[in-house]
Amino acid sequence: MEKNMQADLSKKDEQFREFSLNGPMWRVVLYVGFPLALYESLNQLFKILDTMMASHIGASAVSAVAYLSQINMMISAVGTGLAVGASIKVSQAYGAGDFMLVKKRVSTMFAMCGALGIAILLVLVPFTPEFLRLMNTPEEFIADGSTYFRLELFGMVITFFNNVYIAIERARGNSKRILILNTAVIVVKLGLTAWFVYGLGGGINMISCATIISQSFLLLAACINMNQKGNAFGFSLRAISIKKEVICPMLTLSFPVIVERIAFAVGKVIVNSMSTVYGSWTVGALGISNNIGGITTNPQNGFQEGGSSIISQNLGAGRPKRALLAFRWVLYIDMLIGLVIMTASLLCLNQLAGLFAGDNAEFAEMIKQIYRFEAVGAIPLGVNAAVMALLYGFGKTRVTLVMNFCRVFLFRVPVLWALQQFTDLGNVSAGIVMAVSNVASGVLAAVVGVIEIRRICNTYDVRYFGGERKN
Repeated sequence: MEKNMQADLSKKDEQFREFSLNGPMWRVVLYVGFPLALYESLNQLFKILDTMMASHIGASAVSAVAYLSQINMMISAVGTGLAVGASIKVSQAYGAGDFMLVKKRVSTMFAMCGALGIAILLVLVPFTPEFLRLMNTPEEFIADGSTYFRLELFGMVITFFNNVYIAIERARGNSKRILILNTAVIVVKLGLTAWFVYGLGGGINMISCATIISQSFLLLAACINMNQKGNAFGFSLRAISIKKEVICPMLTLSFPVIVERIAFAVGKVIVNSMSTVYGSWTVGALGISNNIGGITTNPQNGFQEGGSSIISQNLGAGRPKRALLAFRWVLYIDMLIGLVIMTASLLCLNQLAGLFAGDNAEFAEMIKQIYRFEAVGAIPLGVNAAVMALLYGFGKTRVTLVMNFCRVFLFRVPVLWALQQFTDLGNVSAGIVMAVSNVASGVLAAVVGVIEIRRICNTYDVRYFGGERKN
C-alpha cells in the first residue's frame, strides 16, 4: 500500500522550501509572518466587532459572551495544542525532505482532530449546565448562555479541522492563502452577525450560529485544497498511520502544548470567576480589555506562529544557525509591534472604550481603568512571543508548558487573591493583575531565552552572533 502512495511536492512548495532554507532571513520572516500577523489582527478586529454587537443586546449579554468565551477557549485549547505540536513535526519533516512522512503526519493529524471533536461533543453537549456550574459560572450566565455554549461547541469542532488546515498551510508558506480565506470568513461572519442582531433582533445564540456558518466556509475550502492526490500535503485515508515513528513524535510535542493551553485558559476562567466579586460588569470590562490588548498581542502571535514554522523547517534541514537567526528577527519585529500598537491604543483609548460601552459612561471608565494596566505588558509580551517561537521550533514544548503555567498560576491567580485579601482597590485589581502577569511573563521569557539559546549553541556548536565554532 505504501509503495503505491505518492508524496511529492508541487513546484510552489519546492520553491518555498528553497526560499525558507536559503533566502534572506528577514525576508523569509516577513513573507511568512506578515500575512499571519495581519490575519490575527483582522481576527481580533472581528472579535471586537462581535463583542460590540453583543453589547447592542445588553451589558449582561456582552459579559456572558466574554465569560463563556474563556471556557470555550479552555476546551478548544486541546485541538489548538494538537495542531501546534503536530505541525512542528510536519515542518521538520518538510525541511528534512522526507515527504512521505509529511503526508502521513498530515493525514494522521486530521484523523486525530476528528476523533477528538466527536469525543468532546458526546461528553459536553448533553451536560452543558452541569459543566458550566463545575466551571463556577454565575447562574445568570448559565441561564442566558447554555444554548449559546452548546452551539459554540459545534463551531469549535469545525474550528479544530480549520486550525489543522491553517497549520499545514503555514508550514507550506501559504500565508497569503490563509489571509485571504480567513478574511472571507470574517466578512461572512460579521455580515451574518450584523443581520442576525440588528436586522432580526436576535440574541447571543444567533451570534454563535453566524460563527458555525462562516467557519463551515473555511472547512469547505480546506476539503477542496487538501484533496490533492500524490501531493505530500494532501489528505489520504491510506496515509493515516498509528505507527510509533509517525504518531509518537507528534503526540510527544503536542501533549505539553495541550496541557499548557488548557492551563492558561483555565487560569483565565479562574480570574474571571474571582473577578465576579466586583460584579458581572467587571468580568465584561476585563474581557473587553483583553480584546483591546489583543490588538497588540495578536499580530505578535502571528509572527510567533510563522517564526516557529521557519525555525522547525531549518532545524529539520540541519541548519540551527539559520533557525536562531529567524528567532532574532521575530524578536525585533514583535517588540516593535508592541511599542507602536500599545502607544496607538492608549492614545485612542477613549474612543475604543466608547465603542464597547456605548452611552454607559461607568462601564467605559471601568474598561479604561483595566486596560491602562494591561497595556504595560505589550513589549514584554513581544519578548514572550518570540521566545515561544524559538521553543516551539526546537520542540521544547515542556519548557513552554512551565512558562505558561507560571504566567497564570504564579503571576496572575495568586496576585489577584492577594489584592482581594489585603487591599480595597476594587475592580482596578483586575487590571493590576494583568500588568503584573504580562511583565513578569516577559521577564521570565527573557531569562529562559538566554538559557535555551546557550544550550542550543552548545548542542549544535554554533554562535548566536557570528559563524559556527567549527568548520
